Amino acid sequence: MARRKVIIGATPEEAARWQALVSKHGSPLLVFDRHVLRQQYEKLQAALPDVSLYYAIKALPHNDVLQTLDSLGAGFDVASSGELELLLSLKVSGRRTIHTHPIKRDKDIRDALRFGSTTFVVDNHDEMKKLVPYRSRIGVLLRVSFRSENAVVDLSRKFGCTESDVPALVQAAEQLGLHVKGLSFHVGSQCQSPDKHVEAIQCCHALMLQVNETARAPLATLDIGGGFPADYELKGFDIERFCAPIREALNDLPADWHLLAEPGRYLVAPAVTSITTVIGKAMRNGTPWYYLDDGVYGSYSGQIYDHTVYPLQVLKQGELTESVLTGPTCDSIDVIDEAVALPELEIGDLIIGHQMGAYTAATKTRFNLLPDAAFITIDQAVAAT
Repeated sequence: MARRKVIIGATPEEAARWQALVSKHGSPLLVFDRHVLRQQYEKLQAALPDVSLYYAIKALPHNDVLQTLDSLGAGFDVASSGELELLLSLKVSGRRTIHTHPIKRDKDIRDALRFGSTTFVVDNHDEMKKLVPYRSRIGVLLRVSFRSENAVVDLSRKFGCTESDVPALVQAAEQLGLHVKGLSFHVGSQCQSPDKHVEAIQCCHALMLQVNETARAPLATLDIGGGFPADYELKGFDIERFCAPIREALNDLPADWHLLAEPGRYLVAPAVTSITTVIGKAMRNGTPWYYLDDGVYGSYSGQIYDHTVYPLQVLKQGELTESVLTGPTCDSIDVIDEAVALPELEIGDLIIGHQMGAYTAATKTRFNLLPDAAFITIDQAVAAT
């Protein structure tokens, strides 16, 4: 596990704000700040000005998050009928969605078309055949695999055709009567470098030009996926600097090509803060153990499913001792950290988790039938006025 960033102490104003939220709403909490999400979206939009952003709903499928992004004009990357139903309940137009799951049931296709989503991602011939009954109503993006050692989650291990397969698959799609709009890729989640994005863009550029020499209809859409990282080490991540080489590679593409991206983590991770409470403590073999009311079966589930180490903050200061932080369930795997330097904590003290918007609430369970962390929404921009 990567080393965890821990902030010791807080300003009186910070401590009072968090304590007030717990006094009002109880504990544990996930606190979503609309203002932070708006800032993240605007920064990414400025860093990739010619790219249409489609939020990856799977990162955090919450009404308030989707409504905030809808108000900004975002599109939505959907992967299931459940996500489509959520958008439908919010009256989001299906025309502002792309269906990016490469493997679909017939029901998934029909549900998407009924909703108004008409762009589908595929990566093999068998998936193309599923779309044939609906070929007059859809467009296809062919997903290409680009394995990345710098991504925390290598999504191309599970999805995507090889580069050499692209011309034959486009030809096969044409023979089936499908309209291939362009190519798609996802170089992995939480990328540490933009290098793989650049490589994939350049490769897809060459492939599309090659295919367009003989294709019935030219490929003119490129979906560059997600992978834009969250600042889990709290170093002050600069999205403009990260995207500069990506933007340079995109500038070499024909001006009339349509460019898409599927950001999730970068947008929502910093927009949500976790607040948990110490509900028990014990000394075990000379090491302090602190038991919280949320853990890896709840909001910290991303430590298992997403391989993420979230930065923490304690409100008090004091002599630091290597300690163990655990969640509230009866399972021994429910440990947040086995070696974190903390001041002595008491029952009732608060632990703050930062950068906890992505793959936290989305992947939680109800093991032991413990209650979920309450999800509350604030808007610091409004509160400041």
